Amino acid sequence: MTPTEPAAAVRPPLPVKMVIAGGFGVGKTTAVGSISEIEPLTTEAAITEVAAGVDDLTLTPRKTTTTVAMDFGCITIDPTLKLYLFGTPGQERFGFMWDDIVEGAVGGLVIVDTRRLDDCYAAVDYFEHRQIPFAVAVNAFDGKVEHELDDVRWALDVSAGVPVVVFDARERGSVRDALLVVLEQALARTEA
Repeated sequence: MTPTEPAAAVRPPLPVKMVIAGGFGVGKTTAVGSISEIEPLTTEAAITEVAAGVDDLTLTPRKTTTTVAMDFGCITIDPTLKLYLFGTPGQERFGFMWDDIVEGAVGGLVIVDTRRLDDCYAAVDYFEHRQIPFAVAVNAFDGKVEHELDDVRWALDVSAGVPVVVFDARERGSVRDALLVVLEQALARTEA
């Protein structure tokens, strides 16, 4: 480029909204925190004695906080695409916020703890009923999952077109790969 040639305009990456959903204590906040290139915004509050009586802490005895509104983070996928991640609260009593959180999202990642499949039915139903592309990500707590992926698919009654993958919410690369699966779903939907 000569000094008289104009510099090519550099476009900022396209902003894309994605939702991370699932039941109480499945790893939504952890996933957002492990992938976000900024300090994630969380709305964590201490689990009180009242909440402990409502939220089942049997399989998450070390959990002392819970999301009461949403989590937020972002990750630049490449120079052309930046994901803005919105994590939903997991308890049904916060379900009234979901429509606002999900509005404008290209897709969702439903995180599942196979020890507590019942906790994610609401998230799966939400994305199915609104016809929002999504993938199911089975969080490998302690490096293992309790059930085969085909069994998880059957138990959740998700169609063959919904990807079901294993990931670790604590590992950046694993979260990235799961988010890319959702992006592929959203892209496939726009091409159809």
